[in-house]
Amino acid sequence: MTKRDYYEVLGVSKSASDDEIKKAYRKAAVKHHPDKEGGDEAKFKEVGEAYEVLKDSSKRQRYDQFGHAGVGGNSGGAGGGNPFGGGFSGQNVNFDFGNGGFGDIFSQFFGGGNNNQGPKRGRDVEVTLQLTFEEAIFGVEEKVEIDMNDKCSRCHGTTVEPGYEMKVCPTCKGAGQINRVMNTIFGAIQQTVTCETCAGRGKVPEKVCSACRGKGVERRNKTINLKVPAGIDDGATIRLKEYGEATSNGQKGDLYVHIQVKAHKNFTREGDIVLSEQHVDMISATLGTEVDVETVDGRVRMKVPAGTQSGTDFKLSGHGVPHMQSDRRGPHIVSIIVDTPTRLSRKQREILEQF
Repeated sequence: MTKRDYYEVLGVSKSASDDEIKKAYRKAAVKHHPDKEGGDEAKFKEVGEAYEVLKDSSKRQRYDQFGHAGVGGNSGGAGGGNPFGGGFSGQNVNFDFGNGGFGDIFSQFFGGGNNNQGPKRGRDVEVTLQLTFEEAIFGVEEKVEIDMNDKCSRCHGTTVEPGYEMKVCPTCKGAGQINRVMNTIFGAIQQTVTCETCAGRGKVPEKVCSACRGKGVERRNKTINLKVPAGIDDGATIRLKEYGEATSNGQKGDLYVHIQVKAHKNFTREGDIVLSEQHVDMISATLGTEVDVETVDGRVRMKVPAGTQSGTDFKLSGHGVPHMQSDRRGPHIVSIIVDTPTRLSRKQREILEQF
């Protein structure tokens, strides 16, 4: 599906200032919020995607020059561009490309073989955890249930029946490798490969475990207590080292918990800033007033000075998102919306005309 122009999505021109882009994003985010009547989740996500690119000067420059292809991961489709550009937030983990590759292929073919002796590492496990807006702000402890391969409860991953020991592999005589001759178009080539009998360990059980039948693992449902830090954002990933699947006599894989934060009906978030709108009638905005503003900490009394214009922003310090690396919190920005009356009595009209 063809993506819409990001400037068109936010309803701004290509020459729009950073402040104009920010205000347009807030307005569009509130309008399309999926929890509001008439909201549209697809458009809400589209608005967020557009803002992520246009608020960043370097991404915006690449977008202006190359279009969606210039912002890589944000383009969301096929085409050119840098596949590693601009797609990951600072809270995400790095990729682990693991072992193997072209070197292993060539070494096996020309005689080097696969010299990685011993047990292999267990598989990584990925799960998704949904949080409310408030849980992401303040942090939460959650129980994550996973159905996966864990170490055998009888042999504890050794593959040996309790009461028995390991013995030297009869196939490789404890070497973990065997040599074989392969006939190729280049002639006979000697190849060293991992012993299939002992999987490179050099030893085999005297008697295999009766519970796991020598696999060293069994399928079970496991519950993990996860502490989610305060201030985590939507799209972040928590990595728990060696909480993934087990393998016989080997290292466990890792567990990757992908965070999804549900949208809030009154608040949006921009980094460590919480954003909301506060409606004020025309008379109160003209003469000045005090209003109770809803924040993630509860209601806070805020002064609205006389003559406040619609679109004016007020900052409530310390009521935003906690910093994950410190005790500080960002602000809560309240945008004032002045409600203009649409129906006036004759007397009200006369008073306004006299004014």
